[in-house]
Amino acid sequence: MPSKSTFNDLSYFMKLTTIVNSFLNKIKNISNLYLLPLFFTPQLAFAEFGLNLTEGVTSVSRDIYGLHMLIFWVCVGIAVVVFGVMIWSMVFHRKSKGAKASNFHESTAIELVWTLVPLAILVAIAFPATRVLIDLENTDEADMTVKITGYQWKWQYEYIGQDVSFFSNLTDVQKKATNDSATREGMKHYLLEVDNHLVLPVGKRIRFLMTSNDVIHSWWVRDLGVKQDANPGFINDAWANIDEPGIYRGQCAELCGKDHGFMPIVVEAKSEADYQIWLGEQKEKQKALAAASGKEWSKEDLMAQGQKVYSTNCASCHGVTGGGIPGVFPAMTGSPITTGDVNAHIDIVLNGKAGTAMQAFGKQLSDSDLAAVITYERNALGNSVGDIVQPSSIKSAR
Repeated sequence: MPSKSTFNDLSYFMKLTTIVNSFLNKIKNISNLYLLPLFFTPQLAFAEFGLNLTEGVTSVSRDIYGLHMLIFWVCVGIAVVVFGVMIWSMVFHRKSKGAKASNFHESTAIELVWTLVPLAILVAIAFPATRVLIDLENTDEADMTVKITGYQWKWQYEYIGQDVSFFSNLTDVQKKATNDSATREGMKHYLLEVDNHLVLPVGKRIRFLMTSNDVIHSWWVRDLGVKQDANPGFINDAWANIDEPGIYRGQCAELCGKDHGFMPIVVEAKSEADYQIWLGEQKEKQKALAAASGKEWSKEDLMAQGQKVYSTNCASCHGVTGGGIPGVFPAMTGSPITTGDVNAHIDIVLNGKAGTAMQAFGKQLSDSDLAAVITYERNALGNSVGDIVQPSSIKSAR
C-alpha cells in the first residue's frame, strides 16, 4: 500500500488518473466495436427476441391474442394517465414552490371519478372477454373429433369414427445425429419430437376430447390456442380450426410426475387431400397390426420388435441395460419376474401393479408388441430363460 507521503505527491495522482482514463477508453472502444452496430441493425439484434404472445394459426388463438393486446393497451393508457398525474403533481406542487398539502381526496366529485372510471373500463373489457370465453367453450358443429388421453408419459390419440388410434412417444433426436450439422438440427427440437404426429386437416372444425389414464395432464399447443386439462375420470373438450399447413409443437403443461418434461406434442396440419391419404395409410397399419397379432412369430422377430418396444416404453424406468434404479425402479436383470413364471410376467405387464409406477400396458400395446417385449425381457438384458411368448398367449390372458 502506498505510504502517506506518496498520496501527497501530485505525480501519483496524475499516474492514477492516466490509468483510469486508459481503462475507460478501452471500454469505450469495445462498446463502439461491438455494441454500437446493434443500434443501427435492430432487426438483426432482436430477430429472435420476443416477449409477446403468438397470434397462432386458428381463429381461437387470434381471438386470444386480440383480447390480450386490447387489455395491454388499456393498461398502458391507465399507466400513462396515473404516472402522468403523479409526475405533474410532484413537479408543479412540490414544497420548494410553496405548495401546501390539502385533503382533496375527500372531494365527492373526485371520489366518484376514480370509482366510476375504473368501473366503466372493467365493464367495457368484460364484453370482448366474455365473447372470447364463450367462443372457447363452444365445441358444437365439429367436422371431426379426436380423443386425447394422457399417460405417464405419452399421449394416445383416437380418431372417433375412423378406427384409427395410436400412441405418441418422445423421440430422442440426438441419437440420430451422425455429424455436427445433424446434431445442431437435432438440438433444434430437443425434447420436442415424437414418433407419431397428431395429423389434422386444415379448414376443418376439430373437437378435442381430453381425459387421462392416471394423473392430471394438460394438453397445450400455443399455435392452436388450445390448453386443456386431461383429468382421470373426466372429459374436457376444446376445439380448433387450423388455417395453415405446418408442424406445431406443444407440451404437457401440468406437473404430472418425474418425467413431466418428456411429454411433447407435435401436431402436423395437412391439406384435406393429404390428410385423407395419411388416414388411409393409418387404417392399413391398423389392419397389419391385427394380422400380426394372429400369426406365429419367430424368436428372432420377437427379439427385434421387443427391443424397440422396450426402448420406447420401459427403458426410461428400468434402464437401457435393464439395471433399473436401486430403491426406485426394480432391475430387469435377474428379476424374479423376468426369470420366473411366464404367466406372472404376462400378468404384470398386462395389468400393472397397484401402488407402484408399473403401468398396465394391456390397453397401450398390441398383442404382438406385448409378446415381443416380454420375450425380449426374458432373453436379453442379462437374462436367458430361453422361452418365447406368442401373441396368442397374450390374447388368451386378456
